[in-house]
Amino acid sequence: MADMAVQRDVMEAAGPYDRARALGAFKLGDITFYWITRACAISVLLILGGIIVSLIAGAWPAIKEYGFSFLFTSRWAPSNDPPVLGALGPIYGTLVTSVVAMMIAIPVGLGIAIFLTELCPQWLRRPIGIAVELLAGIPSIIYGMWGFFVLGPFMADHFQPFMIKVFDGVPVLGTIFAGPPSYLSLFNASLILAIMVLPFITAISVDVFKTVPPVLKEAAYGVGCTTWEVVRNVVIPYTRVGVIGGIMLALGRALGETMAVTFIIGNAFKITGSVFSPGTTISAAIASEFAESDGLHQSGLILLGLLLFVLTFFVLASARLMLSRLEKKAGN
Repeated sequence: MADMAVQRDVMEAAGPYDRARALGAFKLGDITFYWITRACAISVLLILGGIIVSLIAGAWPAIKEYGFSFLFTSRWAPSNDPPVLGALGPIYGTLVTSVVAMMIAIPVGLGIAIFLTELCPQWLRRPIGIAVELLAGIPSIIYGMWGFFVLGPFMADHFQPFMIKVFDGVPVLGTIFAGPPSYLSLFNASLILAIMVLPFITAISVDVFKTVPPVLKEAAYGVGCTTWEVVRNVVIPYTRVGVIGGIMLALGRALGETMAVTFIIGNAFKITGSVFSPGTTISAAIASEFAESDGLHQSGLILLGLLLFVLTFFVLASARLMLSRLEKKAGN
C-alpha cells in the first residue's frame, strides 16, 4: 500500500506527458501478461489436438480395415496374411486390472489417510508419510522387476494355491479364482497397480482430511461420537469431493500404466474368467509389440492407443461430471 501511494504521488507530481507515458507502460505490461498466459492455455489445447489428430491418422488404416469389429474380436494374430487383430483382449485386461487394483487400493489408501490424520501418534506421522511419498517416487520399471522376481513366485507358490483351494466349487468365485497358479497373471498385475496408485489416494485424502474444520470434529466428539462415527459422519461427507477426485486421478494412472504391467501380466491376448490367468492390457500390448510392428499391425497398435485415450477421457470426464453434481448438491 505504501509503495502504491508513493507511485501515485510521483505520478501526480509529474507532468501530463510523463503520467500518460507511465499509464501506457502499465497497460502494456498488463496486455503482455494477458497474452502470455492465454498463449500458455491455448498451447495445452493445441498439444491435445495434435495428439488426437496424430493418433487418428496413424490408426486410420486399421479403422478402415476392421471397423467396429476391432472392438469385439478377441483374436490377435498379426503374422497372418492379412493380419487378424482384435482389441477385446487388451480392453478386458485393462478394465479388469484397473478395477481390481482400485478395489485393493481405495480401502487401504483411505485407511492409511484416516490413521495418519485421526489416530496416528505425532512422532509416527512423519515416517509413515515419507514412506508413502517414497512409493510414488519409485520408477515403474522397478515395480515391474520386483513383481517379476519376488511377488510373482510368492503368489504362485503360496497365495494362489490357497485361494484356488478355498473357492474350489463355489459358484462364481470358483471361476474367478480358478487355477492353475501362474507367475504371470492379471491378479499379480492388479496388485502391482494397487501399490503404485496407493500414494495418490493416500496423499490427496490426507490433504483433504486436514481441511475439515476442527470445530466440527470437536462438536461430534462432544456429543459422545466415537472416532469411527466422526470419520463416517463428519470427515468423509465433508471431504467426499476431494477424495473422489484423488481416486479418479489414481484410476487414470492405473489405466495407462505400462512397464510394470508388461513385466508381470503375461502378455496373453485371451479372455478367461480367472484373475490368476495371464492376460494383457492396451498399454502392455503396445509396449511389447510396437518396436517390431509395421503396416497394418502398427496401425492396429496405434488404434489401441487411441482406444486407451478415449477410455481414459471418458473415465475422467465422468468423474468430473460426478464431482460437479456432488458440489451442486452440497450447495457450492
